[in-house]
Amino acid sequence: MTTKVVKGTVWTLAGLTLPMFFSLFATPIVTRLLGAESYGLFILILLIPGYFTFADLGMNIASTKFGAAAFSEGSPEKEALTIRTAAFIAFLSSIPIGSILAIFSPLIVWLLNVPEHLQGEASIALKLASVMFVINFLNNVFNSPELSRLRMDVSMSIFSGMRLLGIIATPIVLYFGGGVIGAVAVALGVAVFTLAAHLAASSRLLPELIGFSIDRKLIRPLLNFGGSVAIAGVAAALLVHLEKLVLARVASVETLGYYSIAVTFAAMLTLFSASIVQSLMPAFSQLQSQENRDALNALYSRGLRLSVIWLMPAVVFMVLIGRPFFTYWFSEEFGRESTGPFYITVAGLFFNVLAYFPWTALMAAGRSDIFAKLYWLELLPYGLLVWWLATSFGAEGAAAAWSIRVIFDASMLLLLTHKIGVRFIPGGIFAIVGAAFVMLLPIAALVYFQDTNLTVAILALICSTFYGVIVWLFVLQKEEIKWAKSLIGRHLGRLSS
Repeated sequence: MTTKVVKGTVWTLAGLTLPMFFSLFATPIVTRLLGAESYGLFILILLIPGYFTFADLGMNIASTKFGAAAFSEGSPEKEALTIRTAAFIAFLSSIPIGSILAIFSPLIVWLLNVPEHLQGEASIALKLASVMFVINFLNNVFNSPELSRLRMDVSMSIFSGMRLLGIIATPIVLYFGGGVIGAVAVALGVAVFTLAAHLAASSRLLPELIGFSIDRKLIRPLLNFGGSVAIAGVAAALLVHLEKLVLARVASVETLGYYSIAVTFAAMLTLFSASIVQSLMPAFSQLQSQENRDALNALYSRGLRLSVIWLMPAVVFMVLIGRPFFTYWFSEEFGRESTGPFYITVAGLFFNVLAYFPWTALMAAGRSDIFAKLYWLELLPYGLLVWWLATSFGAEGAAAAWSIRVIFDASMLLLLTHKIGVRFIPGGIFAIVGAAFVMLLPIAALVYFQDTNLTVAILALICSTFYGVIVWLFVLQKEEIKWAKSLIGRHLGRLSS
């Protein structure tokens, strides 16, 4: 199971990284073609449907969990019925909200403080985004056969290919005067093509998927699980994006644009964990029996420990290149306005990345109710915190509020996972702490010099070397070292042949 998860993670990571790489080149072009104000509006339009991710009633996760269980039982008919039933529920439940977004789009953009000269364009773009909103729910259900079989090569080829299509097409459409409407239309087209690709690929892996029947008996268990996910999703959608909404209201869409660039670049830290979660959800779902508890704990612990190992140098690297990246890749104003929120967001993301593992373990155990309780309890205090900090400190305040919340979330989820019997097995803790201390020295140097100069860069290189040696000798387990040597040997053999 671990080998399958690793392979799936590698494919998912590649699928997420490739579009991100091309996006690094395309985003500066998009920001220049649109300008900071219209780019902020574009982000806002794509963001609005994100507040209603609960509208599928949790069927994206339910279809994977129940579909993976049916697959492990060797019942393709049940798996196909599960997925079709989940898609049916997701479609019916998302249509009303999509319709409301489309019908009331003029009022919504006015309430969100969109400048008057952009409100007409924003209203039309939001109507297009409301259609994409429904289609994306179906995408997240019909990819379930790919995830259950850990065929991340198939799933991520579709995701990556279609995402690249959108990244390439957007600047072209903007160059010919498409504006925000054209950019959103490209995103809608990508969603439609993605759905067609998932239907074609999933039906090859699961021929029984093609059909129109559903199983009414499955509706209740799907809704029992997905209902808690949806209830949590209402609060989660606000928690995840509230600071952006508040920022647009108390500051401007231009400030939102600066903040969004910072958050988007910082989100690169989540690539690995987001990749492994795609494989862990079906894997954890198949290890829920008591006799598989040791295997579940080992997989959970290894994921957490390896995440800490790679996060430390990744965080340091991103902090060191943050200001130069924004200044020279975008513009001096982005370097001035985006760097502060970026540093704060990176600090929060360190803990947010670790929270992916307990989140997946709790979902695979069917404890979606925990998130409903936790997120709703957080909502009011977080809303007050965001309003106060964003009003007082702008983008930096919004980033600080978000980081405080995700640090609290990570702490709570790790504790709750332990309570349901999924245990973290510590290994090399003292060595990890020592290695972390060494790896953080370049950040201290950055604070002292107030710039990423040659001295800081050389220190970062030296510290990275020492960090790697400590991890290799005192942190990695024997089987992990053996696997790493085998992997390196295979790749060197291919290069030499």
